[in-house]
Formats: sequence, structure tokens, C-alpha cells
Amino acid sequence: MAYDADVIVIGAGLAGLAATAELVDAGRKVILLDQEPEQSIGGQAHWSFGGLFFVDSPEQRRLRIKDSHALALQDWMGTAGFDRPEDHWPRRWAEAYVDFAAGEKRSWLHGQGVRFFPVVGWAERGGYDATGHGNSVPRFHITWGTGPGLVAPFERRVREGVARGLVELRFRHRVTGLSRSAGSVDTVTGEVLEPSGIERGQASGREVTGAFELRAQAVIVTSGGIGGNHDLVRANWPERLGTPPERMISGVPAHVDGAMLGIAEETGARLINRDRMWHYTEGIQNWNPIWDKHGIRILPGPSSLWLDARGNRLPVPLFPGFDTLGTLEHIMGTGYDYTWFVLDQKIIGKEFALSGSEQNPDLTGKSIRDVIGRARADVPAPVKAFMDHGADFVVEKDLAALVRGMNALTKEPLIDEAALHREIVARDREIANPFTKDLQVMSIRGARKYLGDKLIRTASPHRILDPKAGPLIAVRLNILTRKTLGGLETDLSSRVLTEGGEALEGVYAAGEAAGFGGGGVHGYRSLEGTFLGGCLFSGRTAGRAAAGAVG
Repeated sequence: MAYDADVIVIGAGLAGLAATAELVDAGRKVILLDQEPEQSIGGQAHWSFGGLFFVDSPEQRRLRIKDSHALALQDWMGTAGFDRPEDHWPRRWAEAYVDFAAGEKRSWLHGQGVRFFPVVGWAERGGYDATGHGNSVPRFHITWGTGPGLVAPFERRVREGVARGLVELRFRHRVTGLSRSAGSVDTVTGEVLEPSGIERGQASGREVTGAFELRAQAVIVTSGGIGGNHDLVRANWPERLGTPPERMISGVPAHVDGAMLGIAEETGARLINRDRMWHYTEGIQNWNPIWDKHGIRILPGPSSLWLDARGNRLPVPLFPGFDTLGTLEHIMGTGYDYTWFVLDQKIIGKEFALSGSEQNPDLTGKSIRDVIGRARADVPAPVKAFMDHGADFVVEKDLAALVRGMNALTKEPLIDEAALHREIVARDREIANPFTKDLQVMSIRGARKYLGDKLIRTASPHRILDPKAGPLIAVRLNILTRKTLGGLETDLSSRVLTEGGEALEGVYAAGEAAGFGGGGVHGYRSLEGTFLGGCLFSGRTAGRAAAGAVG
């Protein structure tokens, strides 16, 4: 029986595009499958902020950030916390990825036309000791053009492959099985779904109009994770993070359901670290949703007062932007699945960025004028829209009205005005002079020693109850599902492994389906800016390895 292609790639997100582009460069014939319509090419990367983790980049050096391979590896290993026998390949992928981020990653992307915003962000600051979790220095590089700007060169390379007759794009093809017709896995079967003209990200129909069976010498699985499947998220929720949230919002559409992971496992693949996941604690309901339960993450600066559902301040070092999963663990131990930011207009105008390409039209549209306009605005337009329309926002001139608004948003009126007033006044007293015992106030002052934070990300220290800084604002924060950190176990050639540790012949995996490499390159936690880069690195690796294996 003849082959339909040299390689079949399952999933047209960033990892699938990167793998296909490498196969095209090697002259291989590829069929690229995706269950969604063509307008959703690029997958979740399209919606992203475009953040990338680089080490000792020109952007860092221009801002006098001293970074190094040794420091980045120390941060990665302290953050990952690898402690399982099955962490063998994830650890090796982590070492390889830091090599990539400190080496050719930037020049490889730059050579394809990708450019970067000059101010480097400082995500996941940790707040523990030098060998613990977090980035010791700013490393979050924003792609000029955000997610679409990063997808574009890989989509272009794939479409060039289409023009050369090397690539077939088959959308609305949902894979339901992998099988062998000889010694290796070489057959992909599935259903053809009804055509759909919905806009990118919206729910597409699931009516089946036909079936397909395709054969190739190799198959690359790049189908993503489980973030859109709340039932599966809860089923895999680890005890260390407490009781699964009763209510969550979604950072990804419902079709990110993990179905392909189950299919690969049934074929003999080993799925590891399925209890490791990355969900955000600063989620807000999108006032203008694209998909069901659509949530947006606030990328906060360090100044907002972070309170639990009862109005208690979160413990050190759980400040905004410091430790995502540490904060999640603490929240789930409170008995509630939401928290609050309390702040003022001066803080929100300087410190709130919203994750997502559509929430950053200036950066996505590559408009220098609009970027300057954002920096000069009292409150950026996308943030102002949430202040005006967002279901989780309360904006009031005085604290009494703010507390009434907060309590109106929840099942129980848990916030006590007098207690909250005492908490804010105590914090505000610490602003009066350069000395303080409040570690959050120390972190604000420390952040402003970095030029990038001082310019665009951290408000000058001031009293929250100062009327000149108002109005007062409270934001109810929800748990936002996002990334799967575990996945299909792969070796350094992206070959999928079996329970016995042997290669599952003919099958490769990349991107989130492979835990971004090895079945869990991040370990327990991420340093941020490493998800898109993980898709690129593992997709490139899988494409090159598969190209070398087929004849």
C-alpha cells in the first residue's frame, strides 16, 4: 500500500507549523491535519502576548541586565523542581532548551523577520532564595506583533510548501485513531467535520460528514493540551494544589480538550506528569468573549494589594507577578476559588497589562505611535474597557462604596469595611519614608530600580487611599485554565516513548502535547515566556528528526 505523504502532522498550531516548515526545508511531503477550520491556523499562539524567554539578549544588555547561561539554568532547575524517575527526559530537554535560549534561538527567529519590543518584562519573580523558583532577572521578551507576529513566518514557510506541492492542508479533519499496517505506526484515521465559517476561536460545529484514512512513514502529534476541558483538568488536579476549583474560566477554547493525548496513549505512548499544570490566578471574565467561559489574564505589576476572599492579605512572597502556582496552592487552601486586587487608578494605568494579542492592538498592529499613546494614557484603552464593562471590576470614589460593590459580586458578603480600611492604612503608612518592614513595598521600590519597570510597569510608591490617585478599584480574580505541563514522553529527537522506554516507532510529538518537550520540560513550574518557545524548539526538533528518518 502506497503512502499518502512522508509525514503526517496532527495539529496546525505553532508547534505543528514549525515542524511542517522544517519538513518542507528538507523536501519532505507533508499532510497537516487540524479539526478546526483554516481561519484558526496558528492555534493558541495567535491569541498569545508573544512572550519569549531569551538569555543574555541584546535587549537585556541594552537595559543593563546581566544574564548568563549559568544563571538561567540555575533559575530553571530551581523552578522546575525535578524529583521523579520520569523526569530524566524532561531534565535533558530543560538543559537543551536553556542552551537554545542562550544560543541560536534569537538569531534563528530574527533571521525569519521576527522582531522584539525593546523593554524586557520581568515575569515570575519568585521571592525565595537564589536557588528557588523564579527569574533572577527580566527575561520576558515581547514579540513585535505579539502572537500573530510570531506565527506569521512559520505559516508563510508552510504555505510556501503548499505552493511547491510539498504540503497539503486538511482542516476539519479530526483524528480518532493511530494504527500500524507494518512494524511502525503509519496510519491515521478520523472523521471529516462539516465546513465552518466561524471566526477564529469561536466554537465550530461537530457534525460528521465523512471519514478518512491516511498513511505516512511518520506521524508528529502537535495537538495541544487539556486546558479547554475542565472535567479533565479537575480529574488530573494534584492534591498538592488543594481541592479543584468549583468555578474556572478558560484561557483556551473548548476544542483544546486533550483527546489526541488519549489516542496516542491507547496506541502505546507513555503519558507522564499529567498532574503538572499551569493555571493562572489573575483571570478576569472577558467582557467581549470569543469562546465559552473566555477569560483574560492580568499581567500585573507589583503594587496591587492582593486579598483572599475574606479580605486577608496574601502571605509573603505571594505578591502580584511573583509565584503563580504558589499563589494557586494558597488560594485553594482558603476554601474559596477567587481573590481580589485592591488598587487605584494610578496603579492600574501603569501596571495592568492584559495577556492576549487582541488585548494589545498597539503591539499586535506594530504601531509605534499607538505604543507611545498607551504609555501616555492615564489608563490604556483595553484596560479602560474592562473597568467600564468587566463583570469582575468595581470602581468607586470611596472605600465604603467599593466594599459594597465587592460584596455584591460574591455569594457571601465576606469583606469587612473596617478591617480592609485598617489593612490599607497600615500599608499606606509604610510609604511615608524610605524604610519599611513591608516586603511588598520593598519589592515595589526594588522593581523601580530596573529601568524597564520604572518606565512602563511599576507605579511610583504612593498611598492607595490618596484621593489624587483615585478612584479606588477592586478586581475579582478567577482561576484561569491554561497550560498542560505534562505530556507524551519524548527523547531528545522528539520520538515518543512507550512504557518500556523504547521508541514508539513512527511517532513523534512536540509542543504542549509533549509537555513542550520530554513530557514535562518545565517540571512543576514555568519561568514564563517558555511556552511559545517550547512549541518552536520541540516542533523544530520533531520536524528535523522526522525528516531525517523518512526516505
